[in-house]
Amino acid sequence: MRVWTVTVNPAIDFSSVVDHVLPTIKLRTREERFDPGGGGINVARVIHELGGVPVCALYLAGGVTGGVFERLLARTGVGGERLAIRGDTRIAHVVRETASGQEYRFTPAGPEVAESEWRTCLARIAALDADILVLSGSLAPGMPADFYARAIRAARGRDVRVALDTSGPALFHALEAGVWLATPNLREAESLLGTRAATPAEEEALAQALVARGRAALAVITLGHRGAVLASEEGVLRLAAPRVPTVSTVGAGDAFLGAMVWALARGLPVAEAFRWGVAAGAATALTPGTGLCCRAEVERLYQTLPAPTPATGASSAGGEQPSHRQP
Repeated sequence: MRVWTVTVNPAIDFSSVVDHVLPTIKLRTREERFDPGGGGINVARVIHELGGVPVCALYLAGGVTGGVFERLLARTGVGGERLAIRGDTRIAHVVRETASGQEYRFTPAGPEVAESEWRTCLARIAALDADILVLSGSLAPGMPADFYARAIRAARGRDVRVALDTSGPALFHALEAGVWLATPNLREAESLLGTRAATPAEEEALAQALVARGRAALAVITLGHRGAVLASEEGVLRLAAPRVPTVSTVGAGDAFLGAMVWALARGLPVAEAFRWGVAAGAATALTPGTGLCCRAEVERLYQTLPAPTPATGASSAGGEQPSHRQP
């Protein structure tokens, strides 16, 4: 299966370390690194790292930083197709303060994307030769809130399976169109459905609601260091994350989605793909700054994970893989 990821608001991710974050004075950083980032870019990097599944990244980039981003992506080995825009690709900065262990993230909104530019992107998405299409990350300023929904409708005519990870109005509109796989975090799911989940049962009910309403064939709610909940027509599964010393959570959700898509593209059962996703998220939390997981660490953590646990009163999704229909 061929996977394409789409990133309409990528970022050059710059990370560094400092002893103390203090106002006014000049702070000397160390351990600087630059990575190509953004939801779909990170997903593609993880799939490429795990290997065996063809993946290519479609992205918008421009201005004086667009070429830098293109070269950073090429350095990872991920195949990419750049659609040029006028605005400068954003630079995001992550700073880890060693004295407190806290992480500070500075993330610009991104460049303004003209209507002609996002329409060109939409037309290219409609023509992609993909079996799985991953729409991941925030929309850039100037793009309509239903951009991902338009992309989903364009892909549906070619029987492409769509995986989604975004937030806010973009998430709402995209799920109204219906997807194969959605992976909102708990806060995003609560906001989307207008309800709080204070217990495990309520978390599971949120995931079930996304499936029952026809918004996703597979709905995963990620819970950070607590793991994740997955719902499908076959039932609900829960899997606790392995306990690891968290260095940075940057990209952990993207790694989860990337590993799960990678496993499903290889034909693995949903329950196994779920385990790979949780393992990759935890492995990414072990890496400093904007680094993502490495295959060896993902495999090691995968081996430590038990089979996902069926939720109380729910049938297991660990048997036959549910239909990959687009609702």
